[in-house]
Amino acid sequence: MPEAKRIIFRMLECDKPIIARVNGHAVGLGATVALMCDIIIAADTAKIGDPHVNAGVVAGDGGAMMWPQLIGFARAKEYLFTGDLMTATEAHRIGLINHVVPAEELDEKVHALARRLAAGAMKSIRWTKQVINIPLRQIAHSTMDLSISLETQSNLSKDHQEAVTAFANKRRPNFTGE
Repeated sequence: MPEAKRIIFRMLECDKPIIARVNGHAVGLGATVALMCDIIIAADTAKIGDPHVNAGVVAGDGGAMMWPQLIGFARAKEYLFTGDLMTATEAHRIGLINHVVPAEELDEKVHALARRLAAGAMKSIRWTKQVINIPLRQIAHSTMDLSISLETQSNLSKDHQEAVTAFANKRRPNFTGE
């Protein structure tokens, strides 16, 4: 859990633009890492989601912080409460990611954008990123300790144990709220 917090803060404090190249499923912490990037480009075959709750665990690795910033609280709550995955096309439609391209064009799209940014006014880009990330850093500082604590506690819950048992037995979990 402390490592998840370090990842989030290092991404927010990194002064260079970070481009996420999503080719496959970005799920749980993988989704959080992708969404913490500055620009997200996904293949049309990719899916994204945060199914922590389906394992009886709190989405405390930064997902509960970042999703509402990108798509608003109502949509974020729906996806984080259900754990549903969405297609890259849907993620783009609702503003969760920047671009969706055919899988065979993914590398070229990412590399073209990286080259464009690298040829740009780097100091201005870096400083713009710093300013944009001020509110995100403030939110992260005010939420991450509790988020990680609750995720750690939920790992010890009966609901999480039930999810693990159900997975091992190839059945749906029967959550009790404990």
